[in-house]
Amino acid sequence: MKRPYNTETAEGITFFVGTEIEHTPAYGMRTLFVVGVHDSQTITHLASTNDCTHIYFGANQSFNTGGVNDADTWRAWESMINECLLKDFWCTLDFDVKEVEGLAESCLCESRRFIPQISVKIPYLNLLNYNATIKIDDTDFEATNPGVWCLPLSAATQRKYFTTWDLYTKDEIIK
Repeated sequence: MKRPYNTETAEGITFFVGTEIEHTPAYGMRTLFVVGVHDSQTITHLASTNDCTHIYFGANQSFNTGGVNDADTWRAWESMINECLLKDFWCTLDFDVKEVEGLAESCLCESRRFIPQISVKIPYLNLLNYNATIKIDDTDFEATNPGVWCLPLSAATQRKYFTTWDLYTKDEIIK
C-alpha cells in the first residue's frame, strides 16, 4: 500500500510508530508497524524503546505467501510474531482473506494477544446499492464452518468502524 509519508520517498521504510487507528482490540495503543519479515529481537527492541505495547505486522500490505503450502514463508512470519507474543506484546497480522487457511494452520490464533486482521478488498463500495450484502461463506457446503453469515453492507460500514485515509498520515518513520 502506498502511503503519503512526509519524506522524499516511502521506499525502503520498514518500521514506523504511531497510534493504532483501526477499530480492533488494539485501538488507541502505541504501535510499532512492521513492513516485511525482520529479526524478532530488533522488533521487540524497537517496540520497547518507542514505548509500544502493540506490534502491527504486515503493514503496507507486506504479508504475502505463495499459498497455504508455502511453509518457508509461513514459518518465518509465524516465528517472528510468536517471539513478540512471548514477550507480552499485542500483535496484529494484516493479511488478505486468501491467507486464512494458512493462518488457521499456525499456532498464532492460540494467543489471546494475537489479532488476525483479515483484509477483504471491496473496490467501489459506495457505488453498491442499499441491498448489498456481505456473505461470510465456507469453502464448500458443510466444509469447515457451521454455516454462513450474511449481513447488510450498511451494517459493516457504520461510521463507528470507519477510519479516514488522512488518519494514516500521522505515523513517525523510524527505520
